[in-house]
Amino acid sequence: MSSESAAPAADVRFADLCLSDPVMQAIREVGYETPSPIQAATIPPLLDGRDVLGQAQTGTGKTAAFALPILSQLDLNQKSPQTLVLAPTRELAIQVAEAFQRYASAMPGFHVLPIYGGQSYQPQLAGLKRGAHVVVGTPGRVIDHLERGSLDLSKLRWAVLDEADEMLRMGFIDDVESILQKTPAERQVALFSATMPPRIRKVAQTHLRNPKEVTIAAKTTTAKNIRQRYWFVSGVHKLDALTRILEAETFDAMLVFARTKQATEELAEKLAARGFSVAALNGDVAQNVRERTVQRIKDGDLDIIVATDVAARGLDVERISHVLNYDIPYDTESYVHRIGRTGRAGRSGEAILFVAPRERNMLRTIERATRQPIEPMELPSVETVNEQRVGKFKQQIIAALADPQLELYRQIIEQMEREQNTPAIEIAAALARLVQGETPLLLPPDPPSRGKSERFDRPDRPERGERPQRGERFERADRFERDSSERPARAPREFAEGERAPRRAAAGSEAGMETFRVEVGHVHGAKPGNLVGAIANEAGLESRHIGRIDIRGDHSLIDLPVGMPDELMQHLKQVWVAGQRLKIARASAADKAASSNERPAPRSRAPGGRFERGDSKPGGFKGKPGGGFKGRPRG
Repeated sequence: MSSESAAPAADVRFADLCLSDPVMQAIREVGYETPSPIQAATIPPLLDGRDVLGQAQTGTGKTAAFALPILSQLDLNQKSPQTLVLAPTRELAIQVAEAFQRYASAMPGFHVLPIYGGQSYQPQLAGLKRGAHVVVGTPGRVIDHLERGSLDLSKLRWAVLDEADEMLRMGFIDDVESILQKTPAERQVALFSATMPPRIRKVAQTHLRNPKEVTIAAKTTTAKNIRQRYWFVSGVHKLDALTRILEAETFDAMLVFARTKQATEELAEKLAARGFSVAALNGDVAQNVRERTVQRIKDGDLDIIVATDVAARGLDVERISHVLNYDIPYDTESYVHRIGRTGRAGRSGEAILFVAPRERNMLRTIERATRQPIEPMELPSVETVNEQRVGKFKQQIIAALADPQLELYRQIIEQMEREQNTPAIEIAAALARLVQGETPLLLPPDPPSRGKSERFDRPDRPERGERPQRGERFERADRFERDSSERPARAPREFAEGERAPRRAAAGSEAGMETFRVEVGHVHGAKPGNLVGAIANEAGLESRHIGRIDIRGDHSLIDLPVGMPDELMQHLKQVWVAGQRLKIARASAADKAASSNERPAPRSRAPGGRFERGDSKPGGFKGKPGGGFKGRPRG
């Protein structure tokens, strides 16, 4: 096999790589400007039609390295699969599928379908029948579909092997070769692996034609003088968590990273409304405004910048003592660049990472790639934040005591004491209340265990022993894939009473509940457990607060607490269940009229994940609407 080594160009930009206009539009929306080394070295040969053999660690941006050139050349009019991506676990298959969807956001009619063990065949069969341009699957389930005749590879143009060494370690490599033998001879192949053991090298020699070989050396690039911590997003809203950190953590200036331009603007506005000195930096900010913003933070007139990756490149401000990743980056390169904005010139720095349950694998990927641990952190307690608030309030009063105009106000207070027969201390308390306004001075107490982080460890993968029989092997792989993707439940969301007027419950819903429609039903293989698990996890809602579930042909109706915040609704629209996005919306009158006159009793979760008929205690949302829920693709 002839191959060549490639060193990526130092100053390559995505605009230089000849990607299609729709793909470039998606890249701009995501906020990318400069490709990672593996992307810069891999995209050109894939666009030129060459096979690629890439050796790079997980988290270096491999998914974009093959997804972007493939999407740039797809024929959206061809409904049969043009691309097959093989991945070792269902979790990685889902992540790759979501990455394709994200990069194809400007390509109407594009379809990607993840297929993996542990999920019902029905939604996968329906998706394949409907047509998918890209199929992302685990080897065992792909083999099953090929044997059923439900997966047609006759028009395949690209085959991608992602994390090939993991597929070898898990005993799937024979299936991988069997699948490749069933693909057209003229298809283009990209093989990516963190290591290159002899068996993987043999696969490459057998199935790749004169590949461009790319090797990206792993390196530890995070500074030793930066303390790295993560907070596991659980219970407390991200915005509220960030507010606590800003109030209780001692920092000089802070750089907060959000994933999109819109998110930087929204987050900066919300922080400004909470009294912080903050500005947004993103690709839409004019150069002169950017320069003024950077100068303001250097001069101490500004304390917080909320930025995208691109906008923060080249930012070197000594005052930045903290970098906070409000949205986890898509790859380790971005993480390293982000936290490199602090701890400059030998100074110490602090890096904090917010990690949602579905993003826990990216945390481990970052730790492996940087070979440095990221320690869990606990949010500042309510007591700590309240002490800080009271201390600042006292300082404001002390500063006001030095005001030369104080004599006038003293006379007014003395006059009120005489006229109203009210002690001065009571009048002072009333004035302090007026100064504070409608914003509460103190946070309410935390519920038990609220605000704590937790360490989550990946379940051990099965050791490879003697090669099992086919059925046994798939059962073992499916079981591992289920185990590896379990997500810890989040604490229930709570919202302060009175801050949002509850909506009237929909007709036919039990008290305190209203009916919603989701675009997942029997045809997709949806089960009550799928819906309850996804909504409870994504909304941070206890399953006992989820009411009636009516699963129909191509959609379902579900009762949820009244007063759901709009931002949470937008987030739930993007959640995947049974291979479909929920696209949740309030049920129409026609939807509810089509229900049976005698709907089933509310379902409550029974031990072991079963659903039993019984009483369901309705629970309304009681908290700040818009508390920072944002739809985020996984990893």
